[in-house]
Order: sequence, then structure tokens, then C-alpha cells
Amino acid sequence: MAKEIFMPKLSSTMQMGTLLQWYKNEGDSVDVGEPLFEIMTDKINIEVESYEEGILLKKYFAEDEEVPINHVVGYIGEAGERVPDAPPGEAGGSQESADLSDSRQAQLEDLTAQGISESTAQQEDANGEKLRATPAARRIAREENITLSEVTGSGPNGRIHQADVMSFASPEQPVKATPLAQKVAMAEGVDLDGIKGSGANGKIKRADVENAIQPNASPATTSGKRVKMEGIRKVVAQRMLQSKTTAPHVTLTTEVDMSQAISLRKQLLEPIEQQTGYRVSYTEIIMKAVAFSLKQHPHINVSLEGNEIVYKDEINLGLAVAVDNGLIVPVIQHVDQKGLSALTADCKRLGIAARDNKVKPQEMSGGTFTVSNLGMYAIDAFTPVINQPESAILGVGRINEKPVGVNGAIELRPMMVLSLSFDHRVIDGAPAAAFLTELKEVLEQPIKLLV
Repeated sequence: MAKEIFMPKLSSTMQMGTLLQWYKNEGDSVDVGEPLFEIMTDKINIEVESYEEGILLKKYFAEDEEVPINHVVGYIGEAGERVPDAPPGEAGGSQESADLSDSRQAQLEDLTAQGISESTAQQEDANGEKLRATPAARRIAREENITLSEVTGSGPNGRIHQADVMSFASPEQPVKATPLAQKVAMAEGVDLDGIKGSGANGKIKRADVENAIQPNASPATTSGKRVKMEGIRKVVAQRMLQSKTTAPHVTLTTEVDMSQAISLRKQLLEPIEQQTGYRVSYTEIIMKAVAFSLKQHPHINVSLEGNEIVYKDEINLGLAVAVDNGLIVPVIQHVDQKGLSALTADCKRLGIAARDNKVKPQEMSGGTFTVSNLGMYAIDAFTPVINQPESAILGVGRINEKPVGVNGAIELRPMMVLSLSFDHRVIDGAPAAAFLTELKEVLEQPIKLLV
């Protein structure tokens, strides 16, 4: 038996979802867990996965169309199964059952409460047949005091959409565009006037705006190597998108005088190399200073799990390592309990294992804070993306000589920029600033690490 595909409700405030794109065509096979389509809500863009397996029998809505929550957007079943030609609305396979759904009853109760009769809500056309319209279209019609029978629907079988009612209410409106097209136009600074829309009734869609931005670009003629996003690159892309769209990032920066840290490294180079076979780098000194500062500021060493803020007992630092086609973050455990020799050995060993693709799963879990060091490049500062479920990450730039004021005189000092990105849902600006200030002081006076 064919199964409905519904527009999901992804938040308590979500009423509509904009269907951005389908990943499957009618007739394609679908497995459980495969992405079916992407939607845009009032909060995020998200892929919707299939809960059924079979053949995609029907797609009722096209790209850029707004769909009310819980409405049927398509069907999955066995090849050859019959499904309705038009979307049946909310839960319930047939048009009759959709008309009698709980949602429909709730609409009628709402209309009655406003003093509007059911017969008015179920407006009929000239032939006495009940008009088909989306809930959003009916709501706009009520607000604008419009009789739906006077509106021409652009949907399947004449179904009236919100845009149809709005166009009827404002016939002189020069531009009609989908929400996504408006968003792209605003981001790119494109004037929608003069763009010819390819949608229903000349409505401007996202593709129309993109073609206007690059009129000569065409997928059929664009040259260049194409590589499918997969493996580590795909995982990194998904995690970065999830982090940026779910955690409100705030980044604080400060400059550190690394004179004393440079002196400390020079003194430790020979003894640590003799003991471990590795040369201590600024990365290990910075990570040791981070662990020391987190110990003093436990409000930074946290994660958000559901509605609870979890304060971590351990200080396990992730070390971002660039590898072919991606980025992985091995974790050094209990950094606060390690000396610089042990820390150097662990960092070098895991760095080599990461580049050789030999990091064990347990060596990439349990992190509470991450350090991303780009100091080996000509980068002064950057805004790192939080490695969830952690709540903060430190970006490290290069050490570069700059003129600074010292006791009333100008001197050249080796300066380094630190950038702290944190999740503002669980960490406020003042505690983050206090942590970063502590870290700056420790690196400028690394003798504190020995106290």
C-alpha cells in the first residue's frame, strides 16, 4: 500500500515549509534513511529523509513552493500503485478524508469563533463545486476579505495558493517572487524588477535570480573538473553546516605577545626532543595554556545536551588536522594532567596517524574543546567553526613581528592573534572574554604553567 510523504513540523513555531529541492524523481527507488527533499523553515534548511522504502510514485509540489506542515507532498509505494492525482492535504489518503481531517475541523472552529459561517469558509464556484485552497490562502482571503471564488488558482486542479490570493489582492504589484528567490536577490543585491519569472503567472524563482546574476553561466557549457562530494569532505561539509545553522557563533579576538613563550620553547627544545624524539612546537605550549585556562574557567568547558548544560569533568582537547580532502580532529585526553613532553608525544603521534588515515575511533571522541592552529600559514586571524557537541573552539594565527607600545616606547614584538568562537546559547560574552584574557596572560607569562 502506498505511503504518504508529509511536510514535517520541525519546530513549535513552524507553520509552513518551503520545498527547496527534490533529491529523487518520480519512478526512482528510495531506501529508508535516504534524503528525499530539502526544505527551508523559519529557522533552518534541512534535508528530510525517507521513513519508507519503495518507488517514489508522486511529487505534488515543485521547487520553491510553500507547503503547510503535515500536508502530503508525495507518495512512496510499489511500482504501478495508483495514488491521487492531486495532493490530498493533511493525513488521510483521499480528498474526502482530507476535507474532514482534524486540521479542517480546527479551521472551521477558528472561523466560527470569528463569526464566519462554515458555508463561507467552504466557498463554492459558479458550478456549485467547493473550491480547493491551501490553509494559507484561506487565511489571507479572510484577512483581506476576499471571496475565493473570484480568485484563479495556479495549483493542480485549480488549487488556490497563497500567492494567488496575494496577487488578487494587489494586482498592481510589479514583482512576484518565491521566498527563496527574494532571499537570494537580497543577498546578492539584485533588483527583482526586470527579471522574467519562469514560475506560475510569471513568478520569479531562485533559478531566475541566479541566471540574472550570471547570465552567461550554464551548467551545460561550464567547463572544469567535477568531483563528487563524498567521504571525509562530505562529513566535514555536513558537520560545518549543522554547527553554523544550529549554534549562534560569536567570535572574540585578542593579540598575545609571544616573547616569553618563544623563550620557553627554545629552552625546552633539546630536553623534550631527547626524551620523546619530537621537537616541541607552539601548538603544544598553546594547548597546555588552554588546559590551564579551562581549569580556571569551567563555564567554557561545557556542551549542550537537550535542555541541559553539561559541565565537563575532563579537559580533552581536539586538535584540528588538515588531511587530503578534509579535516579531522583527533582528541588528546586529560591535557591538564600531562607535562609538555607527554603532550608533545601525543600531539605528534596523533597528527601523523591522522595524515596517514590511521586514527582509531576512540581517539576521535570525548573532546571538550578544540584548537585549530593555522600559524604555519600567512594567516593573522580567522573565525573557526565550533566542533559540536563542544561549545567553543580556539583559532590560532601566525606569530608576526609588529610595532607595539612598551612602557612608553615603540618596540617590535612577536605578536599572535587568538580567535575564540563560542556558542552563545550556553556561553555568554563576559565569561568567554575572561577565559581569553586568562589565556593571553598565561602565554605572555608561561611560568604560570609551572606553579
